[in-house]
Amino acid sequence: MAGRDWPVIGPAERLALNRMGSFDWDLANGTFELDEPGLAVFDLGPGEFDGRPESLSSRVPPEESLRLESVVGQAIERGRTSYGAYFQVRRRNGIRQWTHVRGRILRDARGSAHRVVGIVRNATTELTEFAVISPLEADRQRMAAMVQGTTEVLSRAVTVDDVTAALTGTAGLERFGADGLALGLVDGSAFKIIALSGESMEVIKELTLNKLDASLPLAEAVLTQEPRFVTSLDELAVKFPKLAPYIRRLGVDAAAFLPLVAQARSIGGLALFYRGRTQFSAEDRTLCRGLSGIVAQSLQRAILFDKEREFATGLQFSMLPRHIADFPGAEIAVRYHAAWSGREVGGDWYDVIALPRGRVGIVVGDVEGHDTHAAAIMGQLRIALRAFAGEGHDPSTVLARASRFLAELDTDRFATCTYAQVDLVTGGVRAVRAGHLGPLIRHTDGRVGSPNLRGGLPLGLATEFEEEEYPESRLDLVPGETLVLCTDGLVEEPGLDIAAGIQALADAVRSGPDEAGALADHLADQLWRRWGTGDDVALLILRRAPDPGTHRAPRIHQYVHQADPEGLAEARTALRHALEDWGLARLADDVELAAGELLVNVLLHTEGGAVLTLEVLPEPVRRVRLWVKDRSSVWPRRRTPGEAATSGRGLNMIDAVSARWGVEPRGEGKAVWCEFEPPDTAS
Repeated sequence: MAGRDWPVIGPAERLALNRMGSFDWDLANGTFELDEPGLAVFDLGPGEFDGRPESLSSRVPPEESLRLESVVGQAIERGRTSYGAYFQVRRRNGIRQWTHVRGRILRDARGSAHRVVGIVRNATTELTEFAVISPLEADRQRMAAMVQGTTEVLSRAVTVDDVTAALTGTAGLERFGADGLALGLVDGSAFKIIALSGESMEVIKELTLNKLDASLPLAEAVLTQEPRFVTSLDELAVKFPKLAPYIRRLGVDAAAFLPLVAQARSIGGLALFYRGRTQFSAEDRTLCRGLSGIVAQSLQRAILFDKEREFATGLQFSMLPRHIADFPGAEIAVRYHAAWSGREVGGDWYDVIALPRGRVGIVVGDVEGHDTHAAAIMGQLRIALRAFAGEGHDPSTVLARASRFLAELDTDRFATCTYAQVDLVTGGVRAVRAGHLGPLIRHTDGRVGSPNLRGGLPLGLATEFEEEEYPESRLDLVPGETLVLCTDGLVEEPGLDIAAGIQALADAVRSGPDEAGALADHLADQLWRRWGTGDDVALLILRRAPDPGTHRAPRIHQYVHQADPEGLAEARTALRHALEDWGLARLADDVELAAGELLVNVLLHTEGGAVLTLEVLPEPVRRVRLWVKDRSSVWPRRRTPGEAATSGRGLNMIDAVSARWGVEPRGEGKAVWCEFEPPDTAS
């Protein structure tokens, strides 16, 4: 054969290069079904195959047929579930074609094989550029394909996890031509197996962590930096008694134990296991050494990357709060996701600051850039902003001073952030924004709103352009409502407008659980794990503790936004349902009328919304009290409208339908209240 002229592939053969067919082999009946693409792989027409395996002998040379029978027979006898093999098919024009078969062995309840299903495909392009080559050239092409395939897949591996995924993933074993694989790393004086692949490899899981000594063949190869090729596992058991109990359970016939050496230092070891192999030729040994060198270089890069990444993320996390204090009247949850792509780390941060008079400051922000410098700037800025807030300054002043601080640092970076002071007693929120995303609020009825926070320039730039103005927005957070702050990594999906990401966040908040920690986990699952963000994410959730009252004295709260046209109707509905639940439905008409008058007065004559509270007062006489709170310090006054007047009768109507009413100061604003008594207690 060595002196024969090997013909180049022709047009018909080129059409078959990408063919892949399937087969179904009934072992009991001896029938072999092959679909049309499968017939094309064997260069057979529909009338040239009668459904018997023996009919394929016209296309499979005798030596190839014997080798295939051996592979399949051993797989069935040894209880394996699958097998794979390369073999040659002789096409009708005499050209030999490399072919690959992969079969799955199906067994009955007793474990007896009764059927094999699988695929058969033209593997010419994997092994050679020609449809027919000499055996020596075929071997060379096979080795070149292995080296090329391994190099290509490992060139995309960045982390150690990427390397192990490449070696153990789809086609990993086929890439090495092996039936089993074990990958280990040197860790000080220990040797740790970090990846196993292949049937029966699980039996050596007990050996995944060992002292780095010569008690195991792979560790010995690592220590000596010399590979060991074994075709007699009985001899291997004698030399390495520690491995002896596992050898027969592995079900392999040969193994190659290869040291992974990079820059003259052993960093790990690679073990390849084979079934049906009786020898390692000189070419095989050279191939194994070459493959181990490729793996070693890739693994060394990955180890270095992981160490650098660990240092960078460690620096990043050291700049963030280690502990979030508990605050009476609130649930606070934070989540932080460090970007995983590349060596870059970002400057995203969050903080929770205890303030005087039962208040808490919350902030999320993002320093420009994705490097350790951004992380260092973030740490300094976070501490400075915390100090300014702790001095008792209003939110606008806190951000103005933080901008000045950043501008005075030796850096050209800027930062965005949103900062809010929350009064956990009254629910009042004073919020400012420096070029950052605004918050979301989930109301007690499940609606999610996006308050319109007026904003200023990013920190640093505001000072540079002499515009350190951060207008303050006032919000109300009633008991049970939730405030959500985040950085843009949570809402930026590659290829989509950020508005779509914000809407996705609002939808996830709406459908999430009530408790702050559970909601934070829900958002993590729904968003950054959904599109695998490569950006840092800081997420902060504050939920004001619910205030449902007691069984004898129940209570509800609702916020009515000034710009929400449906708020009045929803508030009236909530009041009626609550009174029905409390057995006081007879008061619903009067309470709705009074609430409507008070809310309209707030929405028309003040610059903000209103907090509505309805509660039952059980003592000394059971009655219902309605509160409407706003931020205006102007108290309502009773007027005497003329007959033609269209306004001015609100308090007169409240006086008529309620048992009593009044006004009380509440911080910077006021609260108007009125009480209602059931008819059976009115006397």
